[in-house]
Amino acid sequence: MLETNISEIRKQKMAKLKYWRDLNINPYSYSYDPDGSISDILKRYKEGSIETASIAGRIMAVREHGKSCFMDLADWDGVIQIYGKIDELNSSYESFKNLEVGDIIGVRGRIFTTKRGEVTVLLSTFELLSKSLLPIPEKYHGLKDVEVRYRKRYLDLIINPDARRIAIKRIMIIRAIRRFFESRGYLEVETPVLERIASGASAKPFTTHSNALDQDLYLRIALELSLKKLIIAGFPKVYELSKVFRNEDIDTRHNPEFTMLEAYEAYTDYSGMMKLSEDLFQSVLSDLGMGNRINYQNREIDFTAPWRRLSMLDAIKEYDGVEIELDESCRETVAKKLGEHSIPFSNKTPLGKMVVDLFEAVAQPELRNPTFITDFPKEVSPLTKVHRSNNKLAERFELYINGMEFANAYSELSDPVEQKERFTEQARQKIAGVEDTYAIDNDFIEAMEYGMPPTGGIGFGIDRMIMLLTDTTSIKEVILFPQMK
Repeated sequence: MLETNISEIRKQKMAKLKYWRDLNINPYSYSYDPDGSISDILKRYKEGSIETASIAGRIMAVREHGKSCFMDLADWDGVIQIYGKIDELNSSYESFKNLEVGDIIGVRGRIFTTKRGEVTVLLSTFELLSKSLLPIPEKYHGLKDVEVRYRKRYLDLIINPDARRIAIKRIMIIRAIRRFFESRGYLEVETPVLERIASGASAKPFTTHSNALDQDLYLRIALELSLKKLIIAGFPKVYELSKVFRNEDIDTRHNPEFTMLEAYEAYTDYSGMMKLSEDLFQSVLSDLGMGNRINYQNREIDFTAPWRRLSMLDAIKEYDGVEIELDESCRETVAKKLGEHSIPFSNKTPLGKMVVDLFEAVAQPELRNPTFITDFPKEVSPLTKVHRSNNKLAERFELYINGMEFANAYSELSDPVEQKERFTEQARQKIAGVEDTYAIDNDFIEAMEYGMPPTGGIGFGIDRMIMLLTDTTSIKEVILFPQMK
């Protein structure tokens, strides 16, 4: 709708606002006490347990018929028809007709079913609870511009049942995740959002400044190191489901502010985290009543355990036919393959990073059913134990479903001397011009020196999980207020 039209409609609505004030009626009520949500009222009526009800909601449509008027009243989870008649409302009928689409009202009346089978409330009283001053988009055309949908999510949620469905399902999924971890004896904890060092991942942080400390601080890029300090402190199993922040891409799979779940368990390793991943997804799917097979974008995905386990080097060989031994003699082969796929690199790029980039180009898109890609190059896994049978690899896996990464897990490095060496090597790489490196966190190393038990840890991208389970292709659909360019 053109801005000039909206301005004119607002003027008309302001005149209606004056109409209500002139009647000495407060158009912005303090409270109202409905008998339940609309869906709850409809259920109870069909069960025969109620005949009258008090309901609150937003007017979504108005249909006048001489001396009567029908309206559609909607709340978060339902819509019901209301019916105002002059011989029922008497002197208040005229003001009832002055209600408009977008107004929020409370009504009371007798519930009945029309000859067409539509459950309707015949009003005995009504109350204006909030007068709308801007027009609600017409429900049949809605918000077609996705930019407007995301920037004005409140309007999207008012008129778009799919947006509400996704929002409700997100809430249900997160509840199910929490129930799962609580049932396993994990303790949910909270760790700092502001940190002195941006650590725990190779990502660009957001920077802020503390006036009290006169020091730059960073919004956390990961939850990892604080949670591992709690493992050191003696907590046997911990998890945190919270926001992390990365000053990087905005696209269909990335948002600078996103929801991460990280979990750490003492005395297990990355194999234990694989079993945890399988159990988590199957528990959530069961809670949602979805079964072990779902359809995502017209493709079936089978979550039946056990899921496939495939090393990164074997995945490259399987999907591209090239065999890599992870030594400098294969750098030329990897470089040639990266060139074929137009993937940028330089002579400063670590071989391990080149191998990961090659995997992401040739194998990742082919991984439809849940697959654990295991045994990453050691040099791109500075927080991970060396593989117990190959010192060039790390005991790390990433979980891929439908070509997208959903989780990253390690047999956590618990040797403080080796951890310091790994951090130092990352610092050398950064000086040499390598961007994706980890910061040195001396406080974490000191904590490790008090003794850290063998630990398995994992991080899940919750927004991507919700994308999968709501059959959506953009992360913006599953975040209520996504960042926009």
